[in-house]
Amino acid sequence: MDRSAVSSGDRRSPAKHRAILRAATEVFLREGYARASVDAIAAAAGVGKQTVYGHFGNKQRLFQAVVEEARDATGVTLEDVAALLAEPGDPRAVLEVVAEHLLRAITAPDHAALHRLTIAELPHHPELQRSWRDDGTAVTEVIAAYLAERDRQGELSVPDPVRIARQFATLLGAEGQVRSLRGAEQLTDAQFQEIARETTDLIIRACRVGDTGSTRRTAR
Repeated sequence: MDRSAVSSGDRRSPAKHRAILRAATEVFLREGYARASVDAIAAAAGVGKQTVYGHFGNKQRLFQAVVEEARDATGVTLEDVAALLAEPGDPRAVLEVVAEHLLRAITAPDHAALHRLTIAELPHHPELQRSWRDDGTAVTEVIAAYLAERDRQGELSVPDPVRIARQFATLLGAEGQVRSLRGAEQLTDAQFQEIARETTDLIIRACRVGDTGSTRRTAR
C-alpha cells in the first residue's frame, strides 16, 4: 500500500473527511472494532482505502476520531462545561446544570453504543480505552478547578478537588448507564433532572463547610 499516493486534495477534503467518519461509525457499530475493516469503511464512504489512511493514518486513530465525533454530536463540549462552570451562582445549582449536560452526552445513543463496543473490545484492544480516558480526564480537571476555587472562596470544603471531581463524574456516569441500560433506552427529561439533582446533592453534602462529616475533617 502506497499511502503517499493519496492526493493532497483528498487529505484536505472536508466532505470526504465527514463521509469517512459517518461510514466508520456505521461499520464499527455494525461489525465491532476487530471485524471492521478499512476496506469496508472506504467502500461505505465511497472513497479509496488510501484516502482513509490519508485522513486518519490507521484504524485506531479513525476509531478515536469516531468517538470524538459522537461526543461532539451531543452538543456538549469541554468548552461548554467550562462555560457553565464559569456562570455565577450557588455551587449546587451550577453543578446540577453541568451534571445534566454531561449525563445527556453520556447516554446519547451513538456515544453510548461506541462505549459499549469499546468495553467489549478491551481484552484484545486495551488501547481503545484511551479515547474515553483522555476525554474523561479533561472534564474532571475542569470540574476540579471549579471545586478548588469554591474551596478557596470558603463556599465548599474540598481538600482533594481532583478526587471529588472524579467521584462526581463517576457517580453521574454509573447512574446514567444503569438507568438507561447503557444508552439502550432514552431517559426522559425528568429522569435526567432527577439523576443530576441526586448526584449533585451527594457531592454538595459531602463538601459542606463546617459539617462534622465533611471531607476536610475526615481527611484530618
